[in-house]
Amino acid sequence: MLKFIAVEQHQPDKRPASQRKLDFAEIYRRFSLDRAQEQASRCSQCGVPFCSVNCPLQNYIPDWLKLTAEDRLEEAYNLSSSTNSFPEICGRICPQDRLCEGNCVIEADFHSVTIGAVESFITDTAFEKGWVQPIVPIIEKKQSIGIIGSGPCGMAAAGILRQKGYQVHIYDRYDRAGGLLTYGIPTFKLEKETIARRQEWLEKSGIIFHFGISISDQDSKHTLSFANLRKLHDAIFLATGVYKKKDVTVPGTNLNGVIQALDYLVASNKAIQSGNSSPDPMFNAKDKDIIVVGGGDTAMDCLRTAIRQGAKSVKCLYRRDKYNMPGSMREVKNAEEEGVEFIWQAAPEAFIGTEKVNSILAIRTELGLPDASGRQTVKLLSDSLFTLPADMVIKAFGFDPEPLPQLWNEPSLKLSPSGTIKIDKKTFSTSLDGVYAGGDIVRGASLVVWAIRDGREAAHQIDRYLSQKEKHSVEEKNTKEKVV
Repeated sequence: MLKFIAVEQHQPDKRPASQRKLDFAEIYRRFSLDRAQEQASRCSQCGVPFCSVNCPLQNYIPDWLKLTAEDRLEEAYNLSSSTNSFPEICGRICPQDRLCEGNCVIEADFHSVTIGAVESFITDTAFEKGWVQPIVPIIEKKQSIGIIGSGPCGMAAAGILRQKGYQVHIYDRYDRAGGLLTYGIPTFKLEKETIARRQEWLEKSGIIFHFGISISDQDSKHTLSFANLRKLHDAIFLATGVYKKKDVTVPGTNLNGVIQALDYLVASNKAIQSGNSSPDPMFNAKDKDIIVVGGGDTAMDCLRTAIRQGAKSVKCLYRRDKYNMPGSMREVKNAEEEGVEFIWQAAPEAFIGTEKVNSILAIRTELGLPDASGRQTVKLLSDSLFTLPADMVIKAFGFDPEPLPQLWNEPSLKLSPSGTIKIDKKTFSTSLDGVYAGGDIVRGASLVVWAIRDGREAAHQIDRYLSQKEKHSVEEKNTKEKVV
């Protein structure tokens, strides 16, 4: 260990932009064993590991880096998976530059330890070596839990609850597990075999998936009422995520060719998964001038997807500057390498066209003092309008929660002022007995790693609730028998 002075930082080799923008394969190559051990050996083994402190899962990062450097990979896997349900996924898509690696205590001149790539290497190796075995509970329990949503939060909760012996059922509107991991994140960041491998592991562990089922206010062929779902299970966990797209109120927003980011990404992912890289013409960027409005990671995904679809030009319109951008700087750099043009401090004023969009009217902005979130406020500059050609405009403004109490005819399910599900922050319990919630439907749109943390912690609270319920049931039974 402590080799950061003599050994330089290296991320995994990245395929050249000229090559990678021609397909949807992951852009980073995997570490070899030697390279993983070399990079792990750079860890300073500091007394207060800020990488762990700033990881939502509090992963034992210095410990499994040391085990990797010492070629004790199976131990490294066991330690890594003890706090993280899906290390190989977090290692690929977490914004390490804002979390663990961004808080490494190694001085800037020596560069931080490469954590994410080592993390995914450990678990990928564990799968290859057969160390990742299905969950076998010590005791099988009769109580069952219904989980709504098979995204990272729902799957993380399912794994913990299955370990404790519960009968776990996951319900999802899509045809496979993963949620936005499968349909929202492009394959060049996360190949879908990685998620399918986890789905298979959970199925072999005895977890039952119910795909193509939406939760509604009534039963039908493809829906299940929330009321009846509660009757089927001893507890319910809401891990639906947030899918309602935020929009902007400017003229022309309903023109043909002006589309939502999630619709675009889902169409692209479905086309690739079906073996056809060309989606519906409505969502195909080939030979078109594309403008993506927004500055988060979803916007980066849209920009880089359009490049791979063969767009004529791809531009990103963002109202703040690069420093204030919410997206990962690593993703911004990748987009720039692949040919994306960023237009900073500009906001849309109107989408121009008759039936179909043909251009966008934008206005320059000026940044003021920071607001409550710490980001600089935006002021529109008069007499600064300009026009950009656009055959397709993709709106990437983020997501809001759907109004679940109305959709499910469950007015007793209380919401927070922002429209997310209101929970007790210590127990993850909602206003309904036996119903728990976590992930984006509670936090709002957030990171995968936070969803995993919520799922794991909520699972422990559900176990506590059901254990106490079982204990009280046994005590009542014993009392009745004594009376008789």
